[in-house]
Amino acid sequence: QVQLVESGGGLVQPGGSLRLSCAASGSIFNIGVMGWYRQAPGKQREGVAVITTGGSTKYADSVYGRFTISRDNAKSTLYLQMSSLQPEDTAVYYCNTGLMFSVFDIPTGSWGQGTQVTVSS
Repeated sequence: QVQLVESGGGLVQPGGSLRLSCAASGSIFNIGVMGWYRQAPGKQREGVAVITTGGSTKYADSVYGRFTISRDNAKSTLYLQMSSLQPEDTAVYYCNTGLMFSVFDIPTGSWGQGTQVTVSS
């Protein structure tokens, strides 16, 4: 399978924006569902957003209207545009492949190192 590397995290003030990228070592065109997941301190990993090859999307209620997931199959890259960030969004963000088109289905298996997003003033 392809290797996925997250980047773009950092420190941002409440209300700010950040764009995360997930670069794949190989083509992602044949991966039906990809998603962004996050794990906050003391909490289990949760789904943030998922997207199909054709561009259909689903979001967790907590980020709906604030986050936008997209994918560029030609560039083998997955993106997560985050706006109106709040302290509750602080977490390590990961990208991965998904079997189901649902934010409630958390992939099992291997995960990358993720990218840290910290929202604080």
